[in-house]
Amino acid sequence: MDAARSVNDVPLISVQGVCQTYDKGASGRLVVLDNVDLTLRPGEIVGLLGRSGSGKSTLLRAIAGLIRPSDGRIAFEGAPVTGPPAGMALVFQSFALFPWLTVLQNVELGLEARGLAPAERRRPALAAIDLIGLDGYESAYPKELSGGMRQRVGLARALVVHPKVLLMDEPFSALDVLTAETLRTDLLDLWAEGRMPMQSILMVTHNIEEAVLMCDRILIFGSNPGRVVAEIRIELPQPRNRLDPAFRKLVDDVYARMTMKSGTPARDGFFPGTGIAMVLPRVSSNRLAGLIETVAAEPYRGHADLPPLAAGLQLEVDDLFPIAETLQLLRFAELEEGDIRLTAAGMRFATSDVDERKRLFAQQLATYVPLAAHIRRVLDERSSHQAPARRFRDELEDHMSEDYAAETVKAVTSWARYAEYFAYDEEADVFTLENPA
Repeated sequence: MDAARSVNDVPLISVQGVCQTYDKGASGRLVVLDNVDLTLRPGEIVGLLGRSGSGKSTLLRAIAGLIRPSDGRIAFEGAPVTGPPAGMALVFQSFALFPWLTVLQNVELGLEARGLAPAERRRPALAAIDLIGLDGYESAYPKELSGGMRQRVGLARALVVHPKVLLMDEPFSALDVLTAETLRTDLLDLWAEGRMPMQSILMVTHNIEEAVLMCDRILIFGSNPGRVVAEIRIELPQPRNRLDPAFRKLVDDVYARMTMKSGTPARDGFFPGTGIAMVLPRVSSNRLAGLIETVAAEPYRGHADLPPLAAGLQLEVDDLFPIAETLQLLRFAELEEGDIRLTAAGMRFATSDVDERKRLFAQQLATYVPLAAHIRRVLDERSSHQAPARRFRDELEDHMSEDYAAETVKAVTSWARYAEYFAYDEEADVFTLENPA
C-alpha cells in the first residue's frame, strides 16, 4: 500500500456519542443506536459486524449524511456531516441500478449529478468500468448482467467520483457464494495494489469470515439497542488464508464475542425485554429440531464449535444465531464463548419420537416463554376457551413497536401449534384450545 494511504492519527470519519431514536407514540421511544463512538483513519478497512437490527446500516446512512442522528456528532475530515459529503460514496446491498440506462450511463450518474458535461463524464466512467472488470459491457443494460456484474457496476459508480471514503452496506450479501468470493478477492487485490481511488473503506457485514478476511478492524455491534460491544484488530497480512490457524482463531474469537451475554437485567439471554414483553424471533420448529439433531449427532455429540457448524450448514450469523438463541431461550441448549452445548432436555428431544418431542416442547414453552404461558392461562380461564389474538398484540404494543408485536405473536403461535399447546384460527384471528396439548 502506498504512503498516501498509511494509517495516521487524523481520522477521516469521527463518530461521537451518536444515538438514533424513533417515537413510538404511547409506548415511548425505540432506541436503535445508543452512544456509538467510531473513528476511521486513512489506510484502513473497518467492518461493522452484527446481527440484523443492530443499527449498523442506520449508522452507515447517518455517516453518509442520508439521515440525521437524534443525538451525537458525526464529522468528516473534522467538519460536521449535515448532508451527503462530496468525499464519500455508498455502495448498497441491492444493486440500485436504473434498468433503462446502460452500464456506462449508470456509472456516469454520479458525475452528472456534479454537473459534469457528457464529454467530461465519459473518460473517468470508462476508466472505472475497466478498473472493476467490466470493459466491453459499457452498452449493456442491467437485465443483461449477472448479479455479480450488476454489483460491479454499483461499485464503479461509487469509484468514479474518486471518494476519500467508500461506504459499503453488505455489498456481497445478495450474491451467490462463488460470485461474492470473486468480487471480494478482486476488491482486495485492487486495494492492495493501490489502484482504488479512496483512502479508506467502512463496510457493514453480517458475515464473520468476510469481516476477518477483509478488515483491519472489526467493530462488533450488540442489539436492542445497537451499540459497539467489542473491537477486534486484525493484524494478519493480506492476502489472508481461511485455513490458516491464526485466521480460524480470529473467527472463533469473533463468534465468542458475539455469543457473550451482555449481563444487563433488561435481557433474557439474547432477546430484548422481559416477561411477556420479550421480543421473539420467527424461527420455525423444523429449524429448531434440525439444529438439535445436527448438534446431537456425530461428530458433535451434543457440543459444537459454532464456526465449523455454521460452515458445514452454510449458515451466516443472521441464519444461525436466531435458531441457536431460541434453543437457549427454551433451555434446549446453552451458548457460551462461541460454542453451543445441548442441555439434558435438548439431548432427550433429539432421541424422542414425535409425540414425546411435542410434549417436551410444550413443557419448555410453558416454562420459559412467558407470552405462551400467558396466552394459555387466558384460554384456560375463559369458559369459551377462546381469545382474540388482537388482544395480545395490543398488550405487546405497550412495550414494543407494532411490527415487533406482530412478529412476536406469530413466533409464539408457530411454536404453540407445533407443541399443540394451543391452536389458532387464522381466518378469525382467534386463539383457542380446540387442540390442546
